[in-house]
Amino acid sequence: MTSGTIIYEKFHFRHDPKWSGRLGPAEGGGLQLCVACVIDMTDSEEVSVRSKNPQVDLMKSSEILCFTFSVVPVGNVASGLVEVELSQSNCRPKPRIPSWLDWLFSVRKSFALSGISGVMKCSPGALRELLGQDHSVSVRFILSLLGMLHTVEDPAALEKVDQVLVQLLLELQNEASFHVVLDEIHKQLSDQLSVKTLLPTFNFLGSLVEAAPNVAYNLITQYVPLLEHLCSSLLHPDEALKASVLYVWIKLFEAAGASAAQPVPSVVRDRVCILLLQTLTNADSLQLINNCVGLLWLLVQLEEPVSVLMNSPGSKVLFDENQSSHANNSLVLIQNQEQQSPDHPLPLILKKLLLSGDETLQVTSAKCIASILVHSPSQYCAPFIRADVSEFLFDRLAGSKSEILMWSVYTCLVLLTEDPLFFAQCHSVYGIESLVRSLNEALRLTNQAVQKQGLLLLTVILERQPPSVRLFPSGPAFVAVSETVKAGVSSSCLPVATQAASAASALFRLNHQSQPVQYRELEGVVEAIASRFSELPLPAPVHWRSTGSLKRPDTSSQTLRSDGFLLQALVCFQAACRLAEECASDPVLKENTFTAPCKRSRAQDSLESLCQCLLHCCDSIWIPTVTRLCERAASAPILQYFYSILSSQFSLLPSLMPAFANKLASSGFYRLALEHKGLLCAGNRNPSLNASCCGFLQKLSVCLLFQSSPAPGSYQRDVEEVENLLLHNLPSLCYRVSDWPSLLCDSPGLQLCEYKGPRSTQYCLVLMLHLALQQGDRLLPDQAVFSSLLWLLRSLREEGSCAMPRSVLRSALFLLAVTQDRSPSLDDAPLNYISKALSSCQSFPSLYIHHPALLHFICRYPQLAEKFGPSVVELWLTQQAQHIDAQQNTGKEKNRGSHVDKRQDEESDMETVEIVTLMEKYPAVIVILLDIVCTREAPLAERALGVLEALLHGQRDYEPDVCAKLRRALLQAVQRISVENTGRGLGQRHTEDAVNSLPLVLKLLCVMQASDPPLSSSYSKMDGMHFKLLYHVSIIAGSLKPTSTKSLLLAFNYLYCCLSTSPAHCTDRAVPMLLSNSGLMDQLQTVLSSSSSSSSSSAPSACPPSALLCCSHLLLSSLITLQRVHSAQVHKSICWSLGTAVQQLFVQKRNTDNLLLVSYLRLLQALLDVDLDSAVVCVSTDAGLVGSRLLGVEDGALYPLGSRDAQFLSAALSGLLIQKNELLLRASVNCLGSLLAFLQRKSPTTAKFVVCQPWSRFLVFCLLSSGDGSLLHPAFLRLVTLLLQHSSTAVLCEPDLLQVMEAVERRGVKELGREAAEALRLLLTQIQNGVPQPPPTEEHRQRARTIMESLGPQTPAESCSPSLPSNVLCVGDVFICLSDFTLI
Repeated sequence: MTSGTIIYEKFHFRHDPKWSGRLGPAEGGGLQLCVACVIDMTDSEEVSVRSKNPQVDLMKSSEILCFTFSVVPVGNVASGLVEVELSQSNCRPKPRIPSWLDWLFSVRKSFALSGISGVMKCSPGALRELLGQDHSVSVRFILSLLGMLHTVEDPAALEKVDQVLVQLLLELQNEASFHVVLDEIHKQLSDQLSVKTLLPTFNFLGSLVEAAPNVAYNLITQYVPLLEHLCSSLLHPDEALKASVLYVWIKLFEAAGASAAQPVPSVVRDRVCILLLQTLTNADSLQLINNCVGLLWLLVQLEEPVSVLMNSPGSKVLFDENQSSHANNSLVLIQNQEQQSPDHPLPLILKKLLLSGDETLQVTSAKCIASILVHSPSQYCAPFIRADVSEFLFDRLAGSKSEILMWSVYTCLVLLTEDPLFFAQCHSVYGIESLVRSLNEALRLTNQAVQKQGLLLLTVILERQPPSVRLFPSGPAFVAVSETVKAGVSSSCLPVATQAASAASALFRLNHQSQPVQYRELEGVVEAIASRFSELPLPAPVHWRSTGSLKRPDTSSQTLRSDGFLLQALVCFQAACRLAEECASDPVLKENTFTAPCKRSRAQDSLESLCQCLLHCCDSIWIPTVTRLCERAASAPILQYFYSILSSQFSLLPSLMPAFANKLASSGFYRLALEHKGLLCAGNRNPSLNASCCGFLQKLSVCLLFQSSPAPGSYQRDVEEVENLLLHNLPSLCYRVSDWPSLLCDSPGLQLCEYKGPRSTQYCLVLMLHLALQQGDRLLPDQAVFSSLLWLLRSLREEGSCAMPRSVLRSALFLLAVTQDRSPSLDDAPLNYISKALSSCQSFPSLYIHHPALLHFICRYPQLAEKFGPSVVELWLTQQAQHIDAQQNTGKEKNRGSHVDKRQDEESDMETVEIVTLMEKYPAVIVILLDIVCTREAPLAERALGVLEALLHGQRDYEPDVCAKLRRALLQAVQRISVENTGRGLGQRHTEDAVNSLPLVLKLLCVMQASDPPLSSSYSKMDGMHFKLLYHVSIIAGSLKPTSTKSLLLAFNYLYCCLSTSPAHCTDRAVPMLLSNSGLMDQLQTVLSSSSSSSSSSAPSACPPSALLCCSHLLLSSLITLQRVHSAQVHKSICWSLGTAVQQLFVQKRNTDNLLLVSYLRLLQALLDVDLDSAVVCVSTDAGLVGSRLLGVEDGALYPLGSRDAQFLSAALSGLLIQKNELLLRASVNCLGSLLAFLQRKSPTTAKFVVCQPWSRFLVFCLLSSGDGSLLHPAFLRLVTLLLQHSSTAVLCEPDLLQVMEAVERRGVKELGREAAEALRLLLTQIQNGVPQPPPTEEHRQRARTIMESLGPQTPAESCSPSLPSNVLCVGDVFICLSDFTLI
C-alpha cells in the first residue's frame, strides 16, 4: 500500500481492474481503493489469524514490513493522512513476541476498515457501485466482516468492524444482504458458539436493528427461530451476554413500537416477559439491571405484556438470596416478602429498585409503576398497595429534590389512590407529611409540571380520604398543609394556582378540620385565592344591562386558563361557605371549645371572622369579577357556583343580609339572574344553573320581603306564600325580562294547584317586579308595568275572583303607586277593580308599604282616599314613629357619632316633608291628620301634630285656603272637646279621649296662631272663626282642673298669642269676653296665688310650673294693657303681690329662670304703664316695700311701690341689663323705661335720684367696655337715650357718646338693623338738642348731624340685620309675642 491507496500489492496484480477506483472528492484527489484487496486482507490468514508455526509468522510479518501504507481516519477522508512508516533494516529480523504481531495485524485491519468507513461517509453510493458488479463479492465481503467479529480480539477493532458492517449494509440497501447477515447469525446461534464469539454478534445485531428498522420487521416475520435463540440466550449465566441480548430486545421492541406495523409474536413476547423477570430478579451487574429496566419500561407500555408481567406466578422466577449488592440492609425484609408473596413478583422487584441508590433506577421504576397502573388501575393497584409500594414512594419523596423523580412518584401515587385499599391501609395518613414537605420543596423549584402534579396528588388524597380517618388531627398539621396550599395559589403559573385552588376546595371539607378548627388559616386560604383575581385578564368594566346578548367566548389560551382558575376558585369559595354553614350548625365547632384560653379572645380566629371574610370577598372581589366576566361571555358552570355562593351568604351572617340584599337588588342582580336564566336555561338547558339561580332569587326575595313587611305577625305567612310561589314557578320561568308583559297579559288557563300554574307564574312576576323596583331596579318600563297590572286586576274581576295572595296584592298595589306618575290617570272602571281588590283583604295594614308613592296614589283618587286614606296616613305616621323610636334606641345602645343622628334626622325630615307636600296637594289629608290628633293615642297623635306644625311653619307663601280648612277643622275639634268636657258623665271613654287630645289641639292652635302672619286677611277683624276659637278655648281653660297644667299652659299660650298678635282695634270684643270669664280669671288667680305662697313658704314643690307662671304673667300683661285701651268692664279682679315680684327680681334672680324673669318684667311694665292701678289686677304691697311707718309725701305718691323699693327695682333692672339673654335685656330696658316714666309722673325728684345713682354710671361703663357689638345693640342705645331723657349724670358726652359715634362710623349705618337705627336716631336727636351734661361741643354736634343724615334715607325694607326675624318666638313650652318686647 502506498500513501492515498488501499491496495494489497501482493494480491492486487491478479485482481480485475473493475474492482479498483479512485473514490472521494475530485478536488482532493480521492482515495485509490481496490475492493478485492480489502476482501483478501480480511480473509487472509496471514493478517487475520496467527499460524501455528512461529517462524512462518515471523517470515510473513517481515514481508508485511516491506510496505508503507496509509489509511484515512473514520472521521474525515479529506482531513489528512496519518502516516505510519516501517522500514526494513540490513540485519535479519529478530523473532518478535506474538502479542506484538496481534497488535500489528489488528492495526492494519483497523486502518483498512477505517478507510472503507471514510469512503462510505464521504462518497455515499460509490462503494455500492463497485460491489454491485457482482453480488457474490458483496456477500463474500459481508461474511468476511462477520467472520472478523469472531476473530478480532481488540475491543476498538471490534467496534470498528461493527461500525463498518452496519455502514456497509445501510450503503447496499439490499434485502438480500440483510438476509445473508440474519442467516449467518442464526447459523452461529444454532452452532452454539462460545460466549466470547456470540457477544460481539449480539452487539452487532442490536446496532443493526437500531440503524435499520426493517431488520426488526424481518426478524419478527421471517426469523422467529432466531428470536427463540435470543430468548434462550437469556438463560445463559453470563451477565454481559444477557445484557447484550437484552440490548437486542430493547432495540427490537423500540423498532416494533415505532413502526406499529408488526408486533412481536405473542408467544415470544410472553417468553421474553417471563425471562426478563427472572433475569431482573437475579441480576447483579449494573449494566444488566439497566438493560432489564430499559426493556421493562418498553414492555409495560403495552397492555398484553403488562398482563403477563403482573400475572406471572412467582414460581417461575428464581430468587437469589445474595443479590443486589447496591441495595441496603432493608432488602432482607423485601426478600422475605418475596418468599411469602410470590404471586406478584413485579411489584416487589420495582420496590427493590426504589430502594437502590441509583436515582435513574428509582425514576424508571416509578415510571414503570405508573405505566402499569395506567392500563388497569382497578386490576393492578391492589398488588402494589399490598406490597407497600406506596410507603416506599412516599419515602422517596421525603428526601428527594429531583424534579423527574418527584414527578414520577406523584404520578404513581395519583394512580394508586384510585383503589380504596390505598386509604383502607392508611397509606394516605402515612405519607401526608412527606407529601407536604415534598410539595414545599417542589414549589421552590421552577418546574411547573412537577408542582401541578404534586398538587393534584394532594387534591386526590383530600377528596378521597374516608371521613372516618382524619388526616390532620392536630392544628400544626393543618396549618402546614394550609401554608402549602397558599403557596401553590400564589404561584405565578395560573394552571398551578388552579390546581392549588382545587386542593383548597377539598381541604375545606369538615372531616379535614382539626380540633380546634383553624379559622384563621381557612381565612388566609380564601384571601390568597381572592388576591389572584386582580391578575386575571378580564374585560374592562361595562354595565351588564348594556350588553343585551351573549358575546362569543374568547378561546385564547390565556383566557381559558383564567376562566379555569376562576371556575375552580368559585368551587373553592362554595366549599368554604358550605364548611362555614356546617360549623355554624355544630355548637362545638362554632364556639371552638378546644381553643386555648389565650386565643379565645382573638376575634379574627373565629367562625364569625371567617364569615365576614367570605362576605367581604364576595362583595368586593367575587361579584365585580364574575359580572365583568359575564360581560365577555356568560359561562354556565361559573354562574352556577356564583349564584350558589350568593345564596350561602344569607345563612352565614343574617344580621348583615338586609343591607347586602339591598345592595344586590339595587345593583341589578334581579335582572342579572333572570337574564341568565332566560339566556342559558331555556329549553331545559343547564338545570344546575337554573337551580342555583332559583335558590338565589328565592333567598333574595324573602330577605327583601322581610324588610317591607308591614307587621311582624304577617311576616311568616307572607314568607310562606312567597316561598311557595317562587319554589313552584321560578324553575319554569326561563324567559327574557322583555317578554314579561306578554306573560302578564296571557290568559291564565288551567291552574294545577294553589301555587302552580299560569296564574301563579303571573303572581311570581309581580312579586319580583315589586322587590326589584323597591330597590331602584326597573325591570320593565313603568307604562308596561302599570297597564299589565290593570289587565291582571281586570282579568281577576272578570273571573269573579278578587282573591289574590296578600303578598302579591301588596306588590301590585306598590307597583301601581310607583308607576302611576308616568301613566295616565285612572277612570272609574280601573279604580273599581283596585278598590275591590283592596277590599278583599281583611287587613288593609298588611298591604301597606312605607313609600311616598303609595301615600300619593291613595290620596290622589277620592274613591280610594275615602276608603283607605285614613288608614294609609295613619300607617305612614305609625311607621315613621316606629322608625324614629328604633333609631333612638339604636343610638342609645351603640352611642355612635353625630353623623348617624344627623342622617336619621334627615330621613325623618324627608318623611315629614313628604306628607306636608301631600297636604298642600290634597287638603283633605289635613282633616285626616286632625282626626288622628283628636282621636288617636300618643305617640301617633303627637306625630300627626308634628306634621301639622311642619305644615304651618313651612307656609312661606301664605295660603289662606289651607289655614282656613285647618281652622274650621280645629274649631270643630274644640267644640267637640268643649261639649265633652262639660258633660263628663255622658261618655267616659270620649271624655278620656278629649282630655288626652286637648293638649295637642291647643298646641296646634298655638302653632297656627304663631304662624299666621299679622298682615293676613284673617286679622282684619276679631270675629268669625278667630273669635269662636278664642271663646271655646277660654271656656275650656276656665273649666279645667288646676292640676291640668299642660292644658292650662297651652290655653294661656293661645289666648296670649291671640291678644298680642292682633291689632288693638281688633280685640275690642275679645277682651271683654275674656274678662267676663270668671273661670278663666279664677285659673289665673290660682296660678299667681300658688306662686306667691310657694315663694313665701320656700316650698318649691307647691309652686306651679315655671312655664305656666310665665304664660299667666304674659296673658295678664296683655289683658291689663288692652283693658285700658278698650275701657272694658272687669267683673273679677286678680290679686297680685308686688313685693313678691320685686323680691324675685332683686334677691332671687340668680335662682330664677330667665324666661320667668322676662314675664315678671313684662307684667311690671304693663302695671307701671297704668301707674300700678288697673281694674284687672289689684296690686298688693308688703311691709318690706313701704314699711309699717306712716307714708311720706314721696312714698305716698309712689304707692304701692315706695321710693326705697323703687331704688331697689332700679338697681335690680341695672343688674339684669348686664345679662346676655336677648329677651331679658329687652324686657329690662322696657321695664326700666316704664319705671322712669312712672317715677317721672309721680315723683320727678325720685326719678332724678334714681338715674343719678352710682350703679347707673357703673352700668354704662360696663356696657361701653363690651365692644362694638354691645355699643350698637338697640337695648344699649335705648338705655343711654332713657338716661339722657331723664337728665342722668351717668352718661358723659366725652368719652361715652363719642365712643358710640366712633363705633357707628367704624361699622357703618348700613349694617345696622331697623331697631338699632331707630334707637340711634333717638340718641343722636338728644345729642343735637344738647341734653347731655356738660353740653356737647360743636364738633360733636356736627358728627351727630352727619350720622343722622346717613340714617335719613334708610327705610325698614333696607335693613340687613333685623334683630327679631320672627313674629312669635317659641321658648320651650312658652310662645312669646315679640311685639311685646320691641324697644321703639
